[in-house]
Amino acid sequence: MLTKPDKIKLFTLMGSYPNVMALKDGKINSDLLEFNFADVKVSNTAFKPLVREARFDLAEVAIVTFLQAKCYGKPYVLIPATVVGRGQLHTIAYNPERGRLGPGDLNGKTVGVRAYTQTTGVWVRGILAEDYGVDPGSIDWVTFEEGHVAEYKDPPNVRRAPEGKQLVQMLLDGELDAAIVGDKFPDPRLKPLIPDAETANLRWSQAHGGVPINHMLVIREQLAQARPDIVREVYRVFREAKEASFARGGMPELDPLRFGIEANRRSLETIIDFAVKQGLLPRRFTVDELFIDTMRALG
Repeated sequence: MLTKPDKIKLFTLMGSYPNVMALKDGKINSDLLEFNFADVKVSNTAFKPLVREARFDLAEVAIVTFLQAKCYGKPYVLIPATVVGRGQLHTIAYNPERGRLGPGDLNGKTVGVRAYTQTTGVWVRGILAEDYGVDPGSIDWVTFEEGHVAEYKDPPNVRRAPEGKQLVQMLLDGELDAAIVGDKFPDPRLKPLIPDAETANLRWSQAHGGVPINHMLVIREQLAQARPDIVREVYRVFREAKEASFARGGMPELDPLRFGIEANRRSLETIIDFAVKQGLLPRRFTVDELFIDTMRALG
């Protein structure tokens, strides 16, 4: 009687998103792999140990964090699978009680962001520069955390908020003119800097090859090189889990969770360009440089 070989166990960093829950709850499984999901409530809090300590075998990671990690030789390779993607322009807010502010008014102002390297911030700054005439270099950027990759240093127009200060309170108090506060505004007094931001997000995505990428999958380079079958299986089950999450109600008009190099190429080209222009990368990558041969065979 033939027995199945032991499954490969992968210590995995992954949020509890609708598009991965079929994996987390066991509805989709694998004869080859077993996922040991780390007990982490908010994945981005573990990106630092991912890139500084190589703690995980498989992980989601913010795309800018990966690009910086690649610059500094961290032992992970990118899988062409987006697990978090969204429009970005609704994430920047201002306090209308302190006067009206539009995107064209930002030059020379003070703007807060959790970290200068935050992927959402990179997207927002790039789109503001491209579409709204904003010069990010003229802005005094106030941050609250360091970047995930230890080797990176912020540019001169970026400073750390005083100890004990909070981003939202600084915005309400007028110490910041605007701030990138995230997907949902934490205070009802705040208003979007971009009028009708959701429509602006849709138009931008339609004109630029898709919804901006936030997080993609990475896997240990040594494992990917030695076991391409593991890479193929990871890709398969995550794709099936994503498709299962859209079983009811149909797919959105623009898929934020694209799989495959070509499906993600334009979005990757854009975020690389933004990161270079904002001083986050010492050199420009091509999209093809981001992927080993095993990834190119995934289709």
